[in-house]
Parts: sequence; structure tokens; C-alpha cells
Amino acid sequence: MSEPTPQNDPVQDPGVLRLAAQMFDLARRGGTETLAAYVDAGVPADLTNDKGDTLVMLAAYHGHAATVAALLRHGADPDRANDRGQTPLAGAVFKGEDEVVRVLVDGGADPAAGTPSAIDTARMFGKNALLELFGAA
Repeated sequence: MSEPTPQNDPVQDPGVLRLAAQMFDLARRGGTETLAAYVDAGVPADLTNDKGDTLVMLAAYHGHAATVAALLRHGADPDRANDRGQTPLAGAVFKGEDEVVRVLVDGGADPAAGTPSAIDTARMFGKNALLELFGAA
């Protein structure tokens, strides 16, 4: 069997890499409808970048509640941590994205997941309303 090359390995294929970069950009910018269409066409809802950030993580961190909701409806994992152990919910708490926090909680995100967890992050920043939402007040 020969070694993978950009021509025969989809992970190294420049077209696949460009498409993945587009998906991450759509998540960061909140391109909800376009991103959902790509997921409907077969892009994994839990696609991750080289740091382990999922599409949900990027959308959550950048404050795009509608994009997060759409990805969750398409089966994305609300608790999938990145390579540093951070979850989308903790990222949304850190960034002060309360609408995203609510979408994630409604989508089943666990406030105790990750390092630091969303609960730990809310405590660190004195976000008592979020602690109440998490049942950790």
C-alpha cells in the first residue's frame, strides 16, 4: 500500500481543507443557513479544527445563538470539548454570550463538563444568574 498523498488522502486534499476552512469561517461568522445546508449535504455536525474546536464551539464563542441551535438540531454534541478541555458552554459563559448559554442548556449541554466547567467559569466571573440557571447557585 502506498503512502497517502494530497491526491489520494482526503484529509490532505486541498479541496477538502478549503471546504473545512469555509465551514469554520461560517461558524465564526454565524452563517446559519449556509452551514446548515452543508451539514445536510454531509459535512459532519461535529467537524473539528486542528485545536479540537467544533463548529458549535466556534459559533458559541462568537455569539451566534441561531447557528448553535441549528447545529444542535443537526446532531452536534453540545458538550464536545476542545483539545484544552474547554466546552462550548464554558466558552459562551466566558464571552458573556447569555443567549448562546441558554441555547446550549436547552440543547442538553452539561454545565459541569469540561475544564474549567461552565459552572467554574460562572463562579470565577460572578455570574450568579447563570449559576442559578445551572442549578449551582
